[in-house]
Amino acid sequence: MTSFTYTQAASLAEACSKAAGNEAKLIAGGQSLLGAIKLGLAAPEALIDLSGLADLKGIRVDAGHVVIGAMTTHAAVAASKALQQAIPALADLACRIGDRQVRNRGTLGGSLANNDPAACYPAAVLALGATIYTDRRSISADDFFLGLFETALQPGEVITSVSFPIPHKAGWQKFKQPASRFSLVGVFVAQTAAGVRVAVTGAAACVFRATALETALNAKWSQAATLAVGISPAQLSSDLHGSADYRAALIPVLAGRAVAACP
Repeated sequence: MTSFTYTQAASLAEACSKAAGNEAKLIAGGQSLLGAIKLGLAAPEALIDLSGLADLKGIRVDAGHVVIGAMTTHAAVAASKALQQAIPALADLACRIGDRQVRNRGTLGGSLANNDPAACYPAAVLALGATIYTDRRSISADDFFLGLFETALQPGEVITSVSFPIPHKAGWQKFKQPASRFSLVGVFVAQTAAGVRVAVTGAAACVFRATALETALNAKWSQAATLAVGISPAQLSSDLHGSADYRAALIPVLAGRAVAACP
């Protein structure tokens, strides 16, 4: 049996202080961490619960951006009328994460900090060119995701919010693994002020930008443009759910569907 101390943080400062120890883990919704503990993949000596920090929850639209608190649940993101109007694809993404229990417990910040290779939120964050704010600094999406379950976060650093620039258009499509509902492949496309950005999750060890698709969609924003792009399987994942070749074939198809789904 795993033994650990448990603290519900009363403030962000307390959470950061207690999380500074190497054997301490922050817990948001617990949808990733508790599973890892049960499987013996994590054995923290202390858990610091962030669920009582009201300042880390909420959604607001502010000067061309949607700012979402790190402890905002997937269900709250999906249900936000302001988000449905500003970035409907992001609300749609949240609505299709896991099942109802997962959506009511899991959080935006927890998903990003865990950086599961098949998680949905990283694709939206990367495609929209979002900025991740922590208790110490701001980190651009392009600099945040480093590898398999690896991010730019330092030990004890806590995500506080994420700021999403409102795009001209955005769309999301995923081919889900039926049991887990994680993305076997998920593609988020966005027409931003800086051009088209396309991010893919579920297909490799870490979310990545599909630059060939970005080039094609910058030239012509259409479903047909995506279908003319070939994706190399060389760096993609193969497992019992799908080969690298299969995932490579899915990426332009899902990108095209995401374009077609844009309002």
